[in-house]
Amino acid sequence: MADEPANKYPQAEAQFKKAQRATEGAKAMSDYQAEGEAERAKTARLTELRLAKEAAEKTAKVTKTKKPPKAPVGGT
Repeated sequence: MADEPANKYPQAEAQFKKAQRATEGAKAMSDYQAEGEAERAKTARLTELRLAKEAAEKTAKVTKTKKPPKAPVGGT
């Protein structure tokens, strides 16, 4: 038993490791693409929120500046 080589089938092991690396690589690429898509979706959502907020602030400024002048307080 001590005289037997550590690996009887080096080619089979090499093929297995190659297939395993390919599987892991495909999974990693899938994860990478999913993260990128999620980031783009989040960025788009935040951009929409920012633009809506800016539009609301602009509308608020316009209505604030167009108030009629106040009547004097107290009578003479």
